[in-house]
Amino acid sequence: MKITVLTVADCPNAQPALERITTVLDGREAQVVLVEVADEAEAARLGMCGSPTILIDGTDPFAPPGATPSLSCRLYRGADGTVSGVPDEAALRQALAGTTAPGREAGTTDC
Repeated sequence: MKITVLTVADCPNAQPALERITTVLDGREAQVVLVEVADEAEAARLGMCGSPTILIDGTDPFAPPGATPSLSCRLYRGADGTVSGVPDEAALRQALAGTTAPGREAGTTDC
C-alpha cells in the first residue's frame, strides 16, 4: 500500500496527518510519502483537494463529490460532526481497510 500526503509549504496539518497515519497503520507495512505541492497545475495533476490530501494507492477516499483540485486548506468532518485538519482515526482506518468513506460511493475519483 502506498499512502501519499499532499500538502502545501508550511501546512500546520501535514505532520499531524503523518502521525495519524502512523498510529492507524499500527505497524502494518505501507510506503508513506509526503509531497509538497507548489502550484494549482500540480494540485490538479495529483488530485489534491486541499492541504493535506491523503491518497491511498492514488485515490482520495475523503474527497467530497464535486470537489475541485485546490491549494487551499482542507477540513475533514468526523462522524460526530466535528471538523479537523486531519481525518479522524475511525475514518482513516475505514479508508485504509478499503471500505468506502461515509457519503462516498465506491470507485468515486472526484478531485
